[in-house]
Amino acid sequence: MAGFPVAALADAEAKPEKPEIQELADVYLPDLRYFPWETADGLPEVSCCAVIVAAGASTRMGRPKQEIPLGGKPALVHTLSAFEQAKTVQRVILVCPPGQEAHFRALAVKNHCTDKLAAIVPGGDTRQKSAAAGAKAAGACRLLAIHDGARVLVTPEEIDRAVADAAQYGASALAVPVKDTIKKSDENGLIIDTPERRNLWAVQTPQVFCAKAYRSLLSGGGQNLTDDCQLFEHAGYPVHLCRGSYTNFKLTTPDDVPAAEAVLRKRGEK
Repeated sequence: MAGFPVAALADAEAKPEKPEIQELADVYLPDLRYFPWETADGLPEVSCCAVIVAAGASTRMGRPKQEIPLGGKPALVHTLSAFEQAKTVQRVILVCPPGQEAHFRALAVKNHCTDKLAAIVPGGDTRQKSAAAGAKAAGACRLLAIHDGARVLVTPEEIDRAVADAAQYGASALAVPVKDTIKKSDENGLIIDTPERRNLWAVQTPQVFCAKAYRSLLSGGGQNLTDDCQLFEHAGYPVHLCRGSYTNFKLTTPDDVPAAEAVLRKRGEK
C-alpha cells in the first residue's frame, strides 16, 4: 500500500481511512520493510530510544516512589537496569522532577546505570508533557519506547517483546488480560454496564511507537491523556497489544511496596 506523510496523522480532516492493523507498518514504517530484520538473537534490528517518565509527584505513595528502597536499591534503579539490559534499546532518556537532574544523574552513576543513559531532562506539569520532553530529547531514532518509571519490575525480555512488536505493527503496548469483572457506574455510583471481560486488558508500559508518528501526534496538543496509546486511538490508528506479565505493576500506593519486594525475592531464588 502507498504511504502518506506522517504529518497528516495530526490533521483530523486529512486522516485517511482507518488501516487494518497488519498495514500499520506500511503506513508508519515503510523504510523498516527493507531494513536488516534479523540478528543472531532473532530480534528486529531497529533504532529504539526509551523514555523513562519518572517526574510524578508520588501523591498517593506519600513519598518519592523513585527512591523507595527495593531489594537494597532505589526503586528507579531496577527500571534503569532493565533497559540497560534490553537488547533492542540503544539509548535511554530519563525524565525527572524539575530541578533534580543532578541528583538523578548521581543516583544512576552510583548504581552503574549509565551505559545507555543519554540525557536526564526535567518533566512538565502533566504526564503527557513529561513524555513529550523525553521524546524531544531522544533525537533521531526509528522507535520510541515510553515507560512509566514506577513500573520497576519490567524485565528486559518484556521490553524486547514490546519493541519487536512495534517494529512489526508500528504501535504496541504490553498488556495483560483483566482478571476481575469490571463494572461501569454513573455519577451516583450505580452500575450501568458490565463490559465483556474477555475483551478487556490492563495496559502496561513500555508502549512503543514509530518515533515520527508519535511526535507528529504529540504536535497536535490540546489533550491530557493518561497513557500514550490514546494519542493513536484518538487519531483512529490501532495499537497492537503485546502480552505482558502481572508482575509488571506500577508502584502507586504503600501496599505495592511489599508486593514488589516479594517479586524481587522470588526472582532472586531462581
